[in-house]
Formats: sequence, structure tokens, C-alpha cells
Amino acid sequence: MKTITTAVRGALLAGAVALPFAAFATDGYFSDGYGIKSKGMGGVSIATASDSMGGANNPASMFFVGNRVDAGLDLFSPHRYAKREGSMQGMIDFAVDSDSTLFAIPEFGYNTRYNKDVTLGVTVYGNGGMNTDYEGGQINCAPLGGPSSANGLCGNGRLGVDLMQLIVAPTIAWQFSPNHAIGVSPLLAYQRFRVQGVQLFAMLSQAPENVSNLGYSNATGFGVKIGYMGKIGPVNVGAIYGSKVNMGKFDEYKGLFAEGGAFDMPEHYGFGVSFKPAGNWMVGVDYKRINYSEIASVGNPSTNQAPLGADNGPGFGWQDVDVWKFGAEYQASPELTLRAGYSKSDNPILARDVTFNILAPGVVKDHYTLGFTYAIDKSSEISGSFVHAKKNSVTGASLFNGLAPAPVMGSETISMYQNSLGIAWGKRW
Repeated sequence: MKTITTAVRGALLAGAVALPFAAFATDGYFSDGYGIKSKGMGGVSIATASDSMGGANNPASMFFVGNRVDAGLDLFSPHRYAKREGSMQGMIDFAVDSDSTLFAIPEFGYNTRYNKDVTLGVTVYGNGGMNTDYEGGQINCAPLGGPSSANGLCGNGRLGVDLMQLIVAPTIAWQFSPNHAIGVSPLLAYQRFRVQGVQLFAMLSQAPENVSNLGYSNATGFGVKIGYMGKIGPVNVGAIYGSKVNMGKFDEYKGLFAEGGAFDMPEHYGFGVSFKPAGNWMVGVDYKRINYSEIASVGNPSTNQAPLGADNGPGFGWQDVDVWKFGAEYQASPELTLRAGYSKSDNPILARDVTFNILAPGVVKDHYTLGFTYAIDKSSEISGSFVHAKKNSVTGASLFNGLAPAPVMGSETISMYQNSLGIAWGKRW
């Protein structure tokens, strides 16, 4: 019981520390990998067991991890850009970079063996990345009913959103047969959201007083993740399923998000394999599916004609995402392990939805990664990772074409690239 109490205390402390910082992105607004080791290997994690981040990756992997604790920090640097051109003789053209370019993101995991067939643990991790902060005052939106000194979406002041999702995942893993385990992680979720600079959208809303510049709105919710991991000869196999996390509504923004402020976390599932082709090498492949389109506020097309905030109101138009992850690990010496990887994800944003997604340009697809672990002694280690997500852009016709008295005839482009640098400490006993 003492070790379980220690784990709970550690999870609460890590959650409190992570609250201001959780701002991951890449696979839509899911992280490209949870845990520094996974990040260094392209995000591969479903059929590997190397740290106590299993509550985020595969709960069953915690059985094979045994007794250990992990704590890390990832410095995440997204670079987002948006522009409009060819509109009303250039009257509402703009080009601007987001000023939010660096986030420090903690991670924490703890796992202990309860008996020979059961382990208990906890993982703390985050989602997010719909975080933008654009300068205002670039354009004259008076012809559209906005201010004469407006931001890119014809609102007052700075333009941007801040979405943070924090998940605490207590985990139990059970070996039901030699070398085969299942795991379950209840997902205890908290999220907060803020938007500023979209005051013009109030005229399109069923609740115009609940659209913009209302500070942070908070919500909590619950879901579950289950996983299987097994060893079949020289091959490790794994599979996961994460339910939709049903969240309370963002009441302050019930006039912006569909279904009166609903913003659930999407269902996802996947499978993975890993094996050792040679004594010092391990390679792995993961596939993951994230069903963004099933969340109305995220998946509804931005062209929907219902008012903002209605059940079928406009959303960000995100499509479901398929993600493939490939990674390799090489034991260079008894102390040093090297990693590299690549992941390929779909871009969830279509050309028709570019205007809304100026707020959340999650368009990157290709991620290249490097990582290492160095054993300090027989029980402690330091791991590091570097991730580069290649720049990607999407261009589409502006939705302002339907708002202006005369056609705006403009197009908009959003783009993003990312870098991240992470370090973690781990200890086993």
C-alpha cells in the first residue's frame, strides 16, 4: 500500500506541475509519442516496454516494465503561419506568425509489481497543441462589419486559442498466460480552453455572448484505455483501444463549439509489432487510428449552415487520421542505446476548412526522430530525444467569401513545422 500511495502522490504532483504546460501536438492534437524513449524511436510504443508511460501508450506494457519510475521534460517548439491574399484589392490580406513558439512539457510515470502476475502504476501525460497567438491590427475589416484595425479573422486585439488536455491514467496490468498480458487504464481527464479575437463570429452564433474573450473555461471527464501485449517467439505484438473521453462542456464557449460547448476527446485504436533482427538491434512498427470526425466540435465541416454552438454547427472540419510509426533501437555499448525513427500521419484539415483552422493549424505529417539512453549505473538512466516535423501547408478559399457584401475572392494558407527536444530520468528496482 505504501508504494501505491507514493504513486498517487507522485501523479497528483506531476499533474499539478503539468497543468500550465501541456501543449503537445503533431498527430492532429495527439502527441507524436508519449515518453522520451518513444519519441526518439518515431513514437513506436504499442509493442515495446521500456518505461512507465504505458498508461498513455499500451497499458499492458506496464507488466513487462516491472518496478520503475520515470520523469521527463520535453521542450516543444511549434512554428505556425497564416496568410490571406487576393482579397478585396488586398484590403483584408494579411500574413502573420504565431508568437507561441515554446512550451515546456513534463511527463511522469510510476509502476510497481504487486505480485508475480500483476503490476500497478500511473502515467501522467497531455494532449493539446491547438495553441496560437497572432498579433492583431493588421487589416481593415470595416466593410465586413468588423473593426478598422483588426486581426486576421476581423476581430479586436490578438487572435488565438489555447487548448490543454491533461490525463492521469492509473494502470493495472495482468499476465494471464506466460508472456501475455492485458492492461486497463481509466483516463481521468481535465481540459481547459480559451479563445480571443473572434468577436466577429458572434453574429453567426446561437449564443453570441459566449463566443470570444471569456477567459479560460474548464471541463473534466472520464474514459478508458485497454491494451494487450504478448511475446510470440522472437516477436512482440501489441494492440490498444482508447474510448472517447466524455468531457463536460465549455459553458463559457457554448456559442462557439457545436453541441453547446462540447469538446470530447476522440476514440483511437492501434496495433504494433517489434522484434530483434540481430542481437544489438530492435525494430518496431505501430499503426494508430484517431477518429477526430466523431467529435462534432472538431469534425463538423466549417461550412455547415447551422449557427455556431448548434448541434450541427460549424466545427474545425478535422478528418480521421491514420498514423504509421517506424523505429529502430541499437545497443551501442552496455551503457549506451541509440534510437531513430520516422512517423507519417494524415493531415486532418481540408482546403474548405482553412479559415477556421487559422486558429489551429495542425497540418504536419512527417516526423523524423533521434534518441538515446545512457545508463548512469545499474538502476538509473538518462534518455533524450529530438523530433523534427517537416513544414506542411494547406491553402483554400476564404470563408469570408460568404460573409462580405461582395465576394472577397481571397484564399488563405496555413502552415506549420515543429521541433522538440526532450530529456528524461528513469530508475528501476
